[in-house]
Amino acid sequence: MKPFVLVCAAIALLAGCQEQEAATVPGPISLTREAAGHYCQMTVLDHPGPKAQVHMAGYVYPLWFSQVRDAFAFDRMPEEIAEVTVIYVNDMGAAAAEWDAPGADNWIPAKAAFYVVGSDRRGGMGAPELVPFAERAAASAFAERHGGTVIGYADIEDPMVLAPIDVTPLQPGSHG
Repeated sequence: MKPFVLVCAAIALLAGCQEQEAATVPGPISLTREAAGHYCQMTVLDHPGPKAQVHMAGYVYPLWFSQVRDAFAFDRMPEEIAEVTVIYVNDMGAAAAEWDAPGADNWIPAKAAFYVVGSDRRGGMGAPELVPFAERAAASAFAERHGGTVIGYADIEDPMVLAPIDVTPLQPGSHG
């Protein structure tokens, strides 16, 4: 009887740990002037287009990215060993000023978003962008205006975020 009790206690303990771990996924943090891009160390707010914040296990603050594509590249790079607990992206359907100022508090989990890929808009660092939306209808409307295809998070392939790109300089006053 004792081994059975011990096994049951171990299972209950593991289940409790898993519930506690799930409960510790941090919520999004409001974007402020202090947020610096992980790769460029520039003020994230100074760049147009959607942003991302990557939360990692054992870290209090997220890493900020001036464009969504870069956050996904970070998450998929084999040399990054910290466990990513959640990635949040701007919901561009809720962006008041749309492209130039996508918002400080309109964050959605990256895995729940719909993305427009292949549009005529470029991200904050001048590269092609995966433009996130909470609702498929908003993503489709954006794709009608700016081109591209609507896909889900699971459909984002490594070459979309890791492959080298040609970054043609933008014309003065152009935001891509």
